[in-house]
Amino acid sequence: MERLSPGMLGAGARLGERATLVQFSSAFCQPCRATRRTLAEVAAMVEGVAHLEVDAEEHLTLVRELEVTGTPTVFVLDARGRIVRRATGQPRKADVIAALGAAVEASPAAAGPE
Repeated sequence: MERLSPGMLGAGARLGERATLVQFSSAFCQPCRATRRTLAEVAAMVEGVAHLEVDAEEHLTLVRELEVTGTPTVFVLDARGRIVRRATGQPRKADVIAALGAAVEASPAAAGPE
């Protein structure tokens, strides 16, 4: 799977205009809480970036399709929902910012019209 749509991520999910940080979490995952804070901070820093948290236990089919083997697992999507980066474990803020830069560069606005 190369792309994620809002419908795959849950009711009411909306992708960011420039990029989206998708976090797969589980209820008792301590690193998931710190990851949530880090991703929310980065999303707030960059206009047009959304942070979505997905409960892995409620989306088992998607977890299997994406081969998510642990939480937190983070996917960085460009504006079209294409997976640009993926990481498992608690990310460092600098790494999230760098991955987000790659997603924004891959976005339709950066690439021009199709």
